[in-house]
Amino acid sequence: MASSSSRRTGHSRRAQYSIFTGYVVAALGALVGAVLLGVSLWQPSAFNGLRGGARDVVEPAGQVTAVARDTRVGVIDTITGYFKAGRQNSALKEELELARVRLAEADAIEQENLRLRALLGLQETEVKAVAVSRLVGSTASSARRFAYVGAGRDKGVEPGMPVRSPKGVVGRVLEVSASNARVLLLTDSESVLPVRRAIDDTVAFAQGRGDGLLNIRLVNLGINPIEKGDVFVTSGTGGYYRPGVAVAIATEITDDGAIARLVADPAAADFVSIEPIWQEEAVESAATPAEVEVSDEEPEG
Repeated sequence: MASSSSRRTGHSRRAQYSIFTGYVVAALGALVGAVLLGVSLWQPSAFNGLRGGARDVVEPAGQVTAVARDTRVGVIDTITGYFKAGRQNSALKEELELARVRLAEADAIEQENLRLRALLGLQETEVKAVAVSRLVGSTASSARRFAYVGAGRDKGVEPGMPVRSPKGVVGRVLEVSASNARVLLLTDSESVLPVRRAIDDTVAFAQGRGDGLLNIRLVNLGINPIEKGDVFVTSGTGGYYRPGVAVAIATEITDDGAIARLVADPAAADFVSIEPIWQEEAVESAATPAEVEVSDEEPEG
């Protein structure tokens, strides 16, 4: 008599039912996946609530990852500074860079104050941050550049609010959930920020390239007055960002402007502050621009 192990599957009714059930489950899974894909393509904002809830769940783990990332970056920076010019030299260079940015911001604020006094007699007021948080995650690929902060509606954060580090502008809030928010970084390919040169009224737009750099495009074309090392700050146009905050430093001159690097690199930022919208009335009265499509990318880590 042949052993049970030598019997073919076709002779076992239980095995046939198992195979059939597997096919049915696989077909249903493929159907549900196709429906969800179709909904995400047709109406990307339909899953905002689910994404927000998922980020709320993983946000504590993101906080731990952010702390570990900050520790790793600090160790790497120390070793690099030692082999190049020593730890002390590295710290002095960073202080010099920050002092240069602060000097440019001071020049920009002075220019802005002169303009406001001449036109409206206004005085600059201190801006109080809505919340202070860590950057707890960011997108890992593609030309889209988003980050996530561990503060949401529970801290009073709203879409459109500017996000900045101690060195300068990082981006603005795009989407808010209960305890975190998604930030559109300045380097995103859909980000466009009105700026001006800190030393004068040369106005331009800073547009993200998706590779960590910005394109500075002059508003008034003609002879390009930009030089390498020029610092660009927010102009206040549009109402989102208060004027005079550092944005970028020109590194390469182009026909219509320059290529610039960010003053505030999000990858090296520790804590960031979320500030109120500079002029809510101007934002509300302006024509509603095409909103940036919500990406389906999830935070790394």
